[in-house]
Amino acid sequence: MPTRLHVFDMDGTLLNGAAALELSTFFGRRDVGLEIEQLWHAGQITDFDFWSTLLEVCAHATEDDLDAAFEQAAWLDGITDTFDDIRRRGEIAIVISQSPAFFVQRLRNWGAHEAYGSDVVIGQTLSEEATLSPQAKVHITRDALERYDIEPADCVAYGDSSSDVELFGWLPNTVAVNASPLVSELAAVQYQGNDLRQAYALGRKLLSASTPS
Repeated sequence: MPTRLHVFDMDGTLLNGAAALELSTFFGRRDVGLEIEQLWHAGQITDFDFWSTLLEVCAHATEDDLDAAFEQAAWLDGITDTFDDIRRRGEIAIVISQSPAFFVQRLRNWGAHEAYGSDVVIGQTLSEEATLSPQAKVHITRDALERYDIEPADCVAYGDSSSDVELFGWLPNTVAVNASPLVSELAAVQYQGNDLRQAYALGRKLLSASTPS
């Protein structure tokens, strides 16, 4: 059985920025992406409005288009190396993000065991409950710990923003990656930079300190 679990946020943690902005930029609508990001953060549009606009931008996207947008996005360095190391050790890496599941799940091709995102599907009716909530991050992590028979002390979470607050408030081993002040304050350790391998090294130190060898 796996011995440890690593839980990664995506936007701002694995990705320099947000998937919605990357997609809007790829499809030539960066101005739209910037606008909905700004309006959403200011509380001037709902999640439903945000996703509806993004789906309009991506309306004619093919799977090849989405693959290319994913590959060209501004990722941190060392993601595949990090996932590969986790796999070699017999551990589990999962990604939980509020970005569209169709984008997040592509990280499985880079080595993540599981990937979860908001229920936003191109060409399908959008639900008012599409957004993956901060509480869902906790529920998904609890479920993974139970399925793999891993204790919370053998889990480390990596995140940066308000969607990670509940998870960081629950788990003892947390790494703030280029994070907001609130998440940095909650985290056990902090990382600023562009190489996930360095943030992951901090996570490994936390696990070594909290779990007997």
